[in-house]
Amino acid sequence: MVTVGIDIGTTNSKVGVFAEDGRQLAVVSRPTETLRDERLGISYYDPERMWGSLYSALKEALAPLGGVAAASIGIASMAESGLVVERSTGAPRSPFLPWFDTCSEPQSALIKRESDPYERFVRSGLHGSFKLGLAKILWIREHAPDALTGGDPVWLSASSWIAYRLTGRMAFDDSLAARTYAYRIDRRAWDVEWVRHFGLPEGLFPEAVPGGAPIGGVLPELCGGGLTSSTQVAIAGHDHVAAALAVGAIRPGAVYDSMGTAETLVGTLDARELTRADYETGLSFGVHIAAGRYFWMGGQSSSGGSVEWMRDLLGDPALTYEQLLALCDDAAPGPTGILYFPYLAGSGAPLPDSHMRAGFVGLAKSHGRADMLKAVLEGTAYQLEMMKRSAERLTAGAIERLLVVGGGTRNPLWLSVKADITGCELALPGVPEATLLGAALAAGVGAGLYADAEQAVEAARAGLAAGGAATRTIAPDATRAAAYRALYERGYEPLQAPLRAFFAGG
Repeated sequence: MVTVGIDIGTTNSKVGVFAEDGRQLAVVSRPTETLRDERLGISYYDPERMWGSLYSALKEALAPLGGVAAASIGIASMAESGLVVERSTGAPRSPFLPWFDTCSEPQSALIKRESDPYERFVRSGLHGSFKLGLAKILWIREHAPDALTGGDPVWLSASSWIAYRLTGRMAFDDSLAARTYAYRIDRRAWDVEWVRHFGLPEGLFPEAVPGGAPIGGVLPELCGGGLTSSTQVAIAGHDHVAAALAVGAIRPGAVYDSMGTAETLVGTLDARELTRADYETGLSFGVHIAAGRYFWMGGQSSSGGSVEWMRDLLGDPALTYEQLLALCDDAAPGPTGILYFPYLAGSGAPLPDSHMRAGFVGLAKSHGRADMLKAVLEGTAYQLEMMKRSAERLTAGAIERLLVVGGGTRNPLWLSVKADITGCELALPGVPEATLLGAALAAGVGAGLYADAEQAVEAARAGLAAGGAATRTIAPDATRAAAYRALYERGYEPLQAPLRAFFAGG
């Protein structure tokens, strides 16, 4: 028996096959194709293309195993992307909107006017944003009203959509349900009164289940090549929460940093009533895959995105990744003295503000391409430090070690800068595909391969160690760390207020 993980990402979507001990047996990647509707002014996904691409990747990943049956499939995804479908047929009824599309800014503003932000936070664990599902649903009602009238419409996340196509059952897991802004994490239930307030159908959201809980077996017409009707499909939830399981960050005190297109800092706390102090951290909270726990999370949507932006700007055509790394090698040691504010798509925690924009402060004629690139790496690390300091207020203790995963870990300069600016030891677990493995482990727990999340973590840790995987660590340099701390405290943090005042109101 093997277990499978699916990771539906912003840039790429992947399928991974794993042994019960966490050893990676196969990985297949496909681009996540983002399309553009100029008439509506939106980005969108084609739901049929997404399903076809992932199903073919699933079959390809299982093919080399010679018919070995998959015990379970766990599906993790970007959090807020979704679409409206018809309950009886599953036919798409609306555009499939990605989390990053800002079309729902006006609807987000409406939601904020209709509620007390703190009350909503206590119920949902979230701060209002254009990204959230409810704002996107209200945009759909305005621009594609037929999607929500008649036919018993249902809102599905990206994970829910693929799970439905595999099983014929519509569901959410707790972590993705919360990202709609219509789910109460304090009650583990849809906020029907809140949904009714906006005149939306009360049955718009399907059943919400714990992350990793099986929702059904694979449909008979899809079976074969390692898929059987006994293969249990589960929604493993928010991609960053799934990754937490793979790296063992499921207990309070363990904090990990996921470096992708967006960057996210994630920690764990015991489930409890949220407070005003929690609200003021600017962090978001949700239901963890590990039973009885919440996760806290802070994100910056343009971390790796800023690097991609610079890759395009600094070359024509865009720099290859090899050229990018070579340019990093040309950067002078120590701080550039440039402050880059990585807000190409607004700012996240601890000061969420969709109107914020990116900027450079401190440029001189002497600065070259390598300096500009390094300044972008520094700016994303300054933002991470700001999130870390906010999290330290939540945990009432210093964060001195970060587990780091994601594509950004392949850039040595970025890791060095991150260690120096945060003052943290960075630990890079030998987990090549953390979200995929975490999704597979979550589904394995649901299918009974492991007794609980803790046993899944230990099984994977032992298997990875037996396979030669080792954790690599990067320590901060004391001299550089002191210089960066001065720049952060004299420049990056104090400049937040005037920049926000300048960009207030868009």
